[in-house]
Amino acid sequence: MDTSYDVVLVDDADDVRAVVGAQLRLSRRFTVVGEGATGADAIALAAAHRPAVMVLDASMPDMDGLEALPAVLEASPATRVVMFSGFSGPALETAARALGAADFVEKATPLRELPERLLRVLGADPSSAAGASGAVDAESQQELARHLERFRTVFDQAAIGMATMTLAGTVARVNPALLRLTGESEATLVGRHYYDLTGSGPDDAVRDALMQVAGGRAEAAEVEHPLPVRGTGTAVWLRSTVTVVRDPDGRAQYFLAQAEDVTAQRRAIDELRASEERFRLLVESVMDYAIFMLDPGGFVSTWNIGAERMKGYRADEIVGRHFRVFYPPEAQARRHPEHELEIAVREGRYEEEGWRIRKDGSAFWANVVITALFDHEHRLVGFGKVTRDITERRVAESHRERIAAELSEANERLRAASEQASDFLAITAHELHSPIAAMTGAAELLAGHWNELDEADRAENVRNLTRSARRARRLLDELLMASRLEAGQLEVSAEPVALRAVVAEAVAGVDDAVGTDAVDDVVVRADRVRVVQILTNLLANAGRYGRPPVTVSTHLDGDAVEIRVCDAGAGVAAELEPRLFKKFVRGAGRRDRGTGLGLFIVRELSRRQGGDAWYRRTADGRPCFCFTLPREGLRNG
Repeated sequence: MDTSYDVVLVDDADDVRAVVGAQLRLSRRFTVVGEGATGADAIALAAAHRPAVMVLDASMPDMDGLEALPAVLEASPATRVVMFSGFSGPALETAARALGAADFVEKATPLRELPERLLRVLGADPSSAAGASGAVDAESQQELARHLERFRTVFDQAAIGMATMTLAGTVARVNPALLRLTGESEATLVGRHYYDLTGSGPDDAVRDALMQVAGGRAEAAEVEHPLPVRGTGTAVWLRSTVTVVRDPDGRAQYFLAQAEDVTAQRRAIDELRASEERFRLLVESVMDYAIFMLDPGGFVSTWNIGAERMKGYRADEIVGRHFRVFYPPEAQARRHPEHELEIAVREGRYEEEGWRIRKDGSAFWANVVITALFDHEHRLVGFGKVTRDITERRVAESHRERIAAELSEANERLRAASEQASDFLAITAHELHSPIAAMTGAAELLAGHWNELDEADRAENVRNLTRSARRARRLLDELLMASRLEAGQLEVSAEPVALRAVVAEAVAGVDDAVGTDAVDDVVVRADRVRVVQILTNLLANAGRYGRPPVTVSTHLDGDAVEIRVCDAGAGVAAELEPRLFKKFVRGAGRRDRGTGLGLFIVRELSRRQGGDAWYRRTADGRPCFCFTLPREGLRNG
């Protein structure tokens, strides 16, 4: 036995649902499980019954079939929706299929063919439908034809734009005249709401007119509205007359819109009004201000005596020219004059101070106010522009600003110097305190309790004295070195130096193990003492802040040699990197914080010898402090 499929019929015409339901039942392949009259009904019935197929009318009140279709498929994804429309045309069918319709059947199609169309949509054998060619009589077929009578009227040759719409305002068919008016194609208009043509959304006057007609408050409505023309940046004005088309029983079937271009009439009225407003705004007697008007494109349309005195142009020389001629070339290049008008249109006015150019090429500092002027329907008719020459005030303000800036800079330098001096004293006191305290304590113990201390304690206190003395000496050396470097009093003697030997000397002065296998036997031109000092500082820095293993390596780079001191620690915090080589910059170390002068001295000594110093990480993430020295040549043997 052939399968029977559940079907839901949604059409706002009861008689249409009756004849369609009868035809489907007589086919013995379909069971009508629900009927509805609106798009909202369609969504609810889809969710309730999840039918195999739904026959959905395109034009219904409040929500038409095109609007309801996506929600129907969301409620019952397996349902095959067949759009059943009194409107025809490939554009509407394309729109319906794009929304998910499985088929598009015109109401003019003989009803005896409908069961076969639905079976094909379901992938079933259409030949299995019971023959019912005589089930729907001629009178019933004529009843359907009456629904199509109005919109079948041939309007393609009409001189004015025409469109048919569903009862929800969705465009179903347009004529060539409307396509010419809009600059759109049939495919881009069909399926859109008619009120979209105004470019102002669903709250405009066109929508209100549709609602009045659909609600029975009027049989027709007329409204004027702007229509943006694609690709031109302009708009025409249309007078749209919307009429509801009803069936013989008085039921609304669809809307018919007639659109007439009234741009010329409106332009004539607007130009007259604009002329009156320009006359009212004209202020010829003002001498100290340039007061003139621009048309919507920015071209000068009026000119007063003050403008002539300030800018040097006579009215016959400037009227009709674009106001960008008053701006410096760089402002014209970045379209600043046009930008001013855009802001004035958006915000109502624009004000700024800036340089302007007179006819003779001289510049003056101007205060400028541009006001956008709109007519009673908020259409832009032009701009009012007021310019005042404030060059003298600008010169005086610039002088005051320059003096204020110089004073501020001097104060900042004094503040920075004061802070640096305070930092210097605080750091010096802090760093000297520890070794002095250690030396004092060790000396007192040895002096007062020599006989009481065993040999090991006496040796340890002597070592403490030695370490603290070295630390104090290092601090003093760093302070003196930094002072001499800043004063330019440090002498550097450049001579050939064997780098491997220098590295060995520096490494011998530190307590921790340092790897030097990657040090080339290369000769640099440098001051041996200063190179040892650089390496000693970097090795001490690695021991204080880093983590073993610590390695020293060299890398040849053309006429220079790069020396790297790397460790396996966490490295320098990102926020500290830009200031690493400045004075008194210190990190949080495990043992002590130091003076913050070591890296400053490293960079200054490197630069005095023709090199430089910096910080970076290796490819495997190890932190390294690097410096370069001029290369003297490779040693033999």
